[in-house]
Amino acid sequence: MAHLRESSDKALKLLRTLPRVQIGNLRPNPNSKQNDKRGRAQHGGDKHGAGNKGSGQRQNFMRLGYETGNQPFYMRFPYEPYYKGHHMRREYPPISLLQLQVLIDTNRIDISQPVDITTLCNSGLLSLKPAEMQYGFQLTDDGLDNFKAKINIEVQHASEAVIAAVERNGGIIRTAYYDPRSLHIVANPKKWFEKGVPIPQRMLPPQDAVEYYTDAKNRGYLANPEEISKERLVLAQKYGYELPRIEDDADYEMLTAAKDARQLFHGLEPGWLVNLVDKTIVKLKKT
Repeated sequence: MAHLRESSDKALKLLRTLPRVQIGNLRPNPNSKQNDKRGRAQHGGDKHGAGNKGSGQRQNFMRLGYETGNQPFYMRFPYEPYYKGHHMRREYPPISLLQLQVLIDTNRIDISQPVDITTLCNSGLLSLKPAEMQYGFQLTDDGLDNFKAKINIEVQHASEAVIAAVERNGGIIRTAYYDPRSLHIVANPKKWFEKGVPIPQRMLPPQDAVEYYTDAKNRGYLANPEEISKERLVLAQKYGYELPRIEDDADYEMLTAAKDARQLFHGLEPGWLVNLVDKTIVKLKKT
């Protein structure tokens, strides 16, 4: 009996020193449990955490617009008529008069020749992406008071103040439309010439752009030249400057140089072929 009493006393003394038995203290014996498969949920690891079939298994990115189970953005908000056809709207990346003056002052642009999309892209500081619905450049009025260059420039969009700033210095400005195929050619002429394909014709503007490019106030390339001369005088009177006489200018030929409505490059007619290897131009034979 004494032996049993001593052993029970030792057990009670041991229990007093041990932590209290709780659910948080319970642990299985080491190596008593073995997982036959690695992985997760009902598939037991054979799907490698990528779900069952579909784009979740076959690609490592979510589809456009998917928000991991949430209500997508385009379904949370109502339809706005303002955004109808927004992905088809023509864009015109801006270039300011200040930027243009800097390009001229740093000899990036030669103003002794007419300036167009090709000249601006060849400066190395401006680029055009027709695949992203960019249809040319618009000239903005930043640096309006500091623009002093006499220039013959062709852009795709310009405000009234910008037109006045160019013409006040004795320059000429036109707005002209280029279709997407023509934009690819004029933005990178070398790539087109290396193909050995004749220069195509420029397409006429679509119906919604005809009004802009036939308006003399916008200096549209399809406008009546006589109407443009009248609007030049009207604009000079409105902004209070004396319109220089281009006829008496030493650079009269450069200032009056203009492309045909179907022409892409100055001095190169549609149908001509430029051979960069032989450095020759193959012209159409007139019949």
